[in-house]
Amino acid sequence: MTTEAPRADPNPTTNLLWGSAGALAGGVIGYFAFLWVVKQGFYAGALPGALLGLGCGLLIRRRSIFLAGVCGVFSLLLGLVAEWRVFPFAADDSFGYFLAHLHQLRSATLLLILLGGVFGCYFALGIKRKAA
Repeated sequence: MTTEAPRADPNPTTNLLWGSAGALAGGVIGYFAFLWVVKQGFYAGALPGALLGLGCGLLIRRRSIFLAGVCGVFSLLLGLVAEWRVFPFAADDSFGYFLAHLHQLRSATLLLILLGGVFGCYFALGIKRKAA
């Protein structure tokens, strides 16, 4: 009968770096996947934020509420940037104008961007890992 020694908790800084790297990779993939889906004639406003959180959640070694919150905020931001890049307002295509007129977007669009932020936060928590 062999017993394995319990693994020590990873360094919080290392966990933050791995999570950030995963979030960056997931965000880039999510942004370009969103562009591709739109070119196919569909809409997936939650995709960039969800993949950002998923990338973080796959690479972290330990759950972090702080990192999940940061991913949630960046997921919302990424969803807004993706929407602006693909569907800017005709009157002015600047990002400032876009942010000032968010209330003019369709409610379904806003809901999907918000859902991307929620998914980004939730997925960044990672999977429940068994105690060692």
